Amino acid sequence: DQPSLISLIEKVEPDEVYNLAAQTFIPTSWQQPVLNGELTALGVTRLLEAIRLVNSRIRFYQASSSEMFGKVLESPQNEKTPFCPRSPYGVSKVYGHFITVNYRESHGLFACSGILFNHESPRRAPEFVSRKVTQGVARIKMGLEKQLELRDLDSSRDWGFAGDYVEAMWRMLQLDHPDDFVIGSGRIHTVRQLVDKAFKYVGLSWKKYVSIDKSRCRPFETARLVANPSKARKKLGWKPTVNFDSLIQMMVDADLKKLAEKQPEGSCF
Repeated sequence: DQPSLISLIEKVEPDEVYNLAAQTFIPTSWQQPVLNGELTALGVTRLLEAIRLVNSRIRFYQASSSEMFGKVLESPQNEKTPFCPRSPYGVSKVYGHFITVNYRESHGLFACSGILFNHESPRRAPEFVSRKVTQGVARIKMGLEKQLELRDLDSSRDWGFAGDYVEAMWRMLQLDHPDDFVIGSGRIHTVRQLVDKAFKYVGLSWKKYVSIDKSRCRPFETARLVANPSKARKKLGWKPTVNFDSLIQMMVDADLKKLAEKQPEGSCF
């Protein structure tokens, strides 16, 4: 709520604010579209207004999303690609993106948006497909599960390492002038490829363990989301340091380690 945000900004006195807050799980945005709009769209306005009222010199980062491109009109996508969102989440993110631009242009705030493609790490929540796969692979490898259920192996995404993308966020707020940037690996992979690499990494064949439940598909699926991060490379000096294979291995290793730590001492698997 607005008064709480104003009070928080006054208390903390930040030099930079990174707004990563949102209802980020896309299927939930279909189930709770109004709540999604309150948090993911109007929440951005409340935070920008708090900064404007308390200290307009604060530098602001808005987490925009590749889901704003939705039904893509060109591929790969850059900062000039038109938005065509396909979910309440994507629609809310478009609002948040443009209200950030509006506060920058109308009120002179140092406000940047990073249009981030899928960014993953061992900290990713398990309802997201990347972590669902790596966690499932780890549990199957350790004999705790026998099957991994997914909804679509042909869905494709531009996946990168979250740590790299946070570096890009920070670099945006160190510029002399605010701007918006597409951040992604520039490479696209299918869920099938993700699954195959994760299972191969632990010496298993995914075809023995993966089942498909088509009833869990989204009402509308985005198509061929892949970044063109050339502007970020040129103006921010940014490029990914972790590739797709290394990212999957990092996440599988982390999930195996977590499960191993939970095993009773002396147990075998």
